[in-house]
Amino acid sequence: MDTYAAILLWVIPGFFVLMTIEILYGHFTNKQTYSFMDTISSLSSGMTNILKDSLGLVLIIISYPYILDSISIVNLESSFILYLVAFICIDFASYWNHRLNHKVNIFWNRHIIHHSSEEFNMACALRQSISAWIGFGALFLIPAAIFGIPPNVINILAPLHLFAQFWYHTQHIGKLGFLEYIIVTPSQHRVHHAINPTYIDKNLSAIFCIWDRIFGTFQEELDNEPPVYGVLKPVNTWNPILINFQHAYHLIQDAYNTRSIKDKFRLWFMPTGWRPNDVIEKFPRPMITDLKNRVKYNHNYSTKFKWIALFHFISINILVFFFLSNFSLFSTEFQISYGFLIFASIFGFTSFLDLYSWASKFEFFRGLGSILFLMHPYNQFLIENHIFFYSIMVLYFIITIFISLIYRNELKK
Repeated sequence: MDTYAAILLWVIPGFFVLMTIEILYGHFTNKQTYSFMDTISSLSSGMTNILKDSLGLVLIIISYPYILDSISIVNLESSFILYLVAFICIDFASYWNHRLNHKVNIFWNRHIIHHSSEEFNMACALRQSISAWIGFGALFLIPAAIFGIPPNVINILAPLHLFAQFWYHTQHIGKLGFLEYIIVTPSQHRVHHAINPTYIDKNLSAIFCIWDRIFGTFQEELDNEPPVYGVLKPVNTWNPILINFQHAYHLIQDAYNTRSIKDKFRLWFMPTGWRPNDVIEKFPRPMITDLKNRVKYNHNYSTKFKWIALFHFISINILVFFFLSNFSLFSTEFQISYGFLIFASIFGFTSFLDLYSWASKFEFFRGLGSILFLMHPYNQFLIENHIFFYSIMVLYFIITIFISLIYRNELKK
């Protein structure tokens, strides 16, 4: 985890540079694909995923080394061929894991966050899950195990495979000629993120589009069918933590409300979106049926609210930077407690932006609780060794308290 945290310190600035270029290009060409609050939500989601992965919050039920030891047949020499085969195996595994997430109700909860943005840009690429707590992805790496791919090679290539998927989340790059037959392109991935009936559950590949073409999930972007982005049941929140568990919450509600014992069990493993007939009638949920007149989630925010959002976002980024840059120096107990302090901060300020009436109270107690946490004798090492960041953190939480008190009457949702 220390290595992963160190890598992120190099990768994240690169992501921000590319997003800045995309924003500026959209501005100067009058083809802006970013909206302020949606971008804040996307980047906040990225922070939650960074925290979850850095803390290793996952229960591995079957590991790749175990599968490797059980079924390895070939032992490839350490060479370019080894890494090429490993990368192809990772991409193959990604396709089937991705397809599972799209096709089965309970697994859609792991992936809905990535599709929840009603915009399509590089920022939405950072909407990554924190709800994938059960680790079984090694099952899809059986081909890699057969070839005897060492775990360290998988560990090196897997992050690179993930980061390589960032660039094609854009509307500013058209079709790329012969490359459309080899790799996943922006055009193909626009189709994947669209909710148009023609495009739903298509183009599931990550790097090589050959898997979609082989297994019947490929769909070209059509000139007469502009993609409409988001999910058919809009999440209607900027809070990435709520988005991550919203679908699972709805499944729990349906399992509780349906009278059919059979449906209480099978709804989890039915196709994504399936609901028992009796709960559809009693508890309907709004779905987008008219794509042309779809109204995106937003509030009529004043300029001051946007400044508040930006203040929180920058401040929490400082908290995350401090967390990653000193990760290896912290005790496990502090890593976990500080990590959850950041989780609470993201939950609180995005709920504030959603205008929930309870958000001001949550923010007040978040600020107060965080100050008490920093002042605890167990955390005095922060004053001794990190006085600059300690002062910034205390100041941020004090200001958070004042903001919650000043604007509590403007939260009416």
